[in-house]
Amino acid sequence: MAGHLVIPELVREYLAHQEKALDRSPHTLSAYRRDLEAFCDFLDRRHNGRTWSFATVDRLEVRAFLGELERRGLARRSAARTLSALRSFYRWLHVHHDVDNIAVRATKSPRLEKRLPGYLLTEQITRLFAHAETLAAEDDADAVRDLAMLELFYSSGLRLSELRGLDLARLDLLGDQVKVIGKGRKERIIPVGRRAGIALRRWLSLREPLVQRGREGTDRMAVFVGRTGKRLAAVTIQRRMHRLYDAIGADGMKTHSMRHT
Repeated sequence: MAGHLVIPELVREYLAHQEKALDRSPHTLSAYRRDLEAFCDFLDRRHNGRTWSFATVDRLEVRAFLGELERRGLARRSAARTLSALRSFYRWLHVHHDVDNIAVRATKSPRLEKRLPGYLLTEQITRLFAHAETLAAEDDADAVRDLAMLELFYSSGLRLSELRGLDLARLDLLGDQVKVIGKGRKERIIPVGRRAGIALRRWLSLREPLVQRGREGTDRMAVFVGRTGKRLAAVTIQRRMHRLYDAIGADGMKTHSMRHT
């Protein structure tokens, strides 16, 4: 593995892959770039300009980097999200450059303080979508579905019950809108954002084989189903969304926090 003089090129290669192959959003790319540049700058200073390698970075260096971020005033939640970005980068290095370094994934996230549920901050939204997009990168059906649900919560402001009850007949992706049955059995027509539409189409391409396993009836009409082909239960959607929130340090958020953000 070459030293620090070629590392900016590795970072550019990684970001280009995220943008072109995985269609990452601009805010996700910006967050990754910021975190990786900060990490490279830290390693340059730590090694006093001497040659270093991503392959030989150890856990002490990773923790020292996170400690420096906290001393600069970065919140622990933000430091945890930076660590998530480094893990994504190292997974890419392992696949594309045969760099098998467990230092980053073996580093524990900073201990987070509990806080009352509330709104997601702009930085949290950036990290949340970056994490969800990374999980969906390999076309895992659950992860692709979760990204589509997250995008709908964010762009369309759906309630949990509305998202769970969404049927194929109520999707109008050409018109960028969905029809939902809300409170009081009233029908609402809601716009769908561009990225939500892309995520939905991607999910629908993986959905059909799952539906074939399900029973006849309403499950066949459901937009969001599980691996058995059945319509997702509300508690399952809650659990999947909470898992995404927890991964980026936004624990305590409610399932539909995105609709209020």
